[in-house]
Order: sequence, then structure tokens, then C-alpha cells
Amino acid sequence: MSTYFEHRPGSLRPASIRRGVAAVAAGLAAIAAPVALGSPSAAQTARDSDGDGMPNRWEIAHHLNPHRANARGDADKDGLRNIGEFRRHLDPQAQDTDGDGDDDGDEVADGTASTDPRDADTDDDGVLDGDEDADHDGVDNEDEDDATEPCAADDEDVDSDGVDDEDENENGTDPEDADSDDDGVNDGDEDADGDGVDEEDDDDVSDDRCSTSDDGEDDDDNGSDNGGDTGDRAASGSRVVWYAVG
Repeated sequence: MSTYFEHRPGSLRPASIRRGVAAVAAGLAAIAAPVALGSPSAAQTARDSDGDGMPNRWEIAHHLNPHRANARGDADKDGLRNIGEFRRHLDPQAQDTDGDGDDDGDEVADGTASTDPRDADTDDDGVLDGDEDADHDGVDNEDEDDATEPCAADDEDVDSDGVDDEDENENGTDPEDADSDDDGVNDGDEDADGDGVDEEDDDDVSDDRCSTSDDGEDDDDNGSDNGGDTGDRAASGSRVVWYAVG
């Protein structure tokens, strides 16, 4: 005996047809599932061999060990832990990711309302964040912690010309070129402002504790800073407290 169905909008389909449609949908889902699970991007992004909260791919890309829990480490000594660099999309091997003269750790501690570690000029006023004076105390943001940071965290000098990168942005010289004007004299040994003091010593003080510690901008003059050489305070027992934030 034949069975006829009236096809009206909203009319129910016979159970056999509904079961067939459901079976096809289930089959397609079964085929798609292994493909999704086997997606390289999904699997590799989530993989974290040491369980430190930082994916293997990110650690490898930034020269960290993906098989050693090092979230609380601070590879670049900028005062910001590795996990903090990851969460904020910063470079854990660079003290100053945006190149504004202000270390990443300092920018995070200052708060993103006034300075952003991923934006060299947060307020878009034409002045780099490091050269701003957020608290109006007469000291640029980039120099606020110079007296307290340890020698191991002394501001970077990428081109080894004796002038910290943060000071080169003020001087208008190239932090990646030891002789910015190609005159045969390193930027640190120049006296651009004609004050009788080499650029590498212009912002030094007599008790610069890093001057003889084989770290920082004073290495080549062995501590002969403005006002005389008082030696390395850090080496003589003075304690410096420095914290890394996450």
C-alpha cells in the first residue's frame, strides 16, 4: 500500500526521513571532529610543557626554555617577570620593548593610564614616554629609578658606545649605531653640548655604584664620573632592593 504525504509549510516529515537527516548530520560531525582536534594552530598554541602559563611556541620564539618553569624569572632584568611580559605581549629579552627610554617594568608599575610599554608616546604629544615627567618632580620617567636599580639591570646600551639607549633618544643619536655621525668617534666620547663632559658621563653622579661593576655605561672610564670616583657602592656592602613585578 502506498503512503502519501501532504507537503505544507510547517508540516512534519515522516520519522524515517528525520532519522536519515540526523544520521547524515552525525556522520559529518564525526568527520569534522578529528580535523579540528588535529589542527596544528590549536594544539601548538595551547601546549605548555612545563606548565608555567607560557606556551612552548612563545617561549621558543623569545629564547626561553619551554621545558623549565620560568614564569617568575626576569630574563632582561627590567623588573617585569617573564609571565608579565607574555600577558602584555612584550619582549622578555628587551628591557624597553617600545624603545621610549622607559623600561617595561617601570612602565607597568607606573600604570597604563600614563604610560604604555607597547606605545612609545602614549599621550601622542610628540614626546617619548621616557622623556616625560609624569610626577612633575624634575626627573624624567626614564631616570626615576636610576639610583635604586641594581647594576645587572643598568639601562641597556645596545651599541656599546657608552651612552644608555634611554639617553640616546634624548641626545638625538642612534641607540643602535655607536658612531651616529660617522666621524670616527663613539657617541659616548663626543661632547655634543660643549660642556666639557663626554656624553657618556653627562648624567652621571659621583657615587654611581655601577661605574666599576662591569655593567652599564661607565665601563670604559672605570668610574671617573663627575665629582670623582667613589667606587662601587654595591660592591662595598650597600644593599639595593629591587623587585620584579608580574
